[in-house]
Amino acid sequence: MEKIKWCKRQNKGIKLRRENTDLANEYIENAEESLRILQTIKDSRSNIWLATTKHYIEYFAVYAFFMRVGIKCEIHDCTIAFVRVLESQDLFPKGIAKMLEDDKILRIDNQYYLKNRPVKIDMESLRNFVLEMKKRVDGLAKDEIDKIRSIVE
Repeated sequence: MEKIKWCKRQNKGIKLRRENTDLANEYIENAEESLRILQTIKDSRSNIWLATTKHYIEYFAVYAFFMRVGIKCEIHDCTIAFVRVLESQDLFPKGIAKMLEDDKILRIDNQYYLKNRPVKIDMESLRNFVLEMKKRVDGLAKDEIDKIRSIVE
């Protein structure tokens, strides 16, 4: 929770906003569009673009959840830290924070440090992840939203 407290103090850190179903749906659409782009580039062997696209598919899907609940966060590490807190309280599926962190590191290594690390792409798994996040966004109950928002307050 120390990380969350730090994130809340940051200018672009974790902030409560109005719950926004429309914006949540737009983030899901961005994840789906990125899936289509990944499908077209997956045989390119461009580890920079594979890592970047894969990471943003996952990030957009998770951020859709944030928008639905009314949480804004422009710092990826803070988003990941909040996902960890949600996982620890059984409010989010386990393993997503680790996946986000691992793929963020891979993206940074390939995009900024030109390490050209290999990127494993499992299109079915990514599609299922986006679909599950969409279902999660669509199925959120008011009491669950309130509980998640109370963590930020």
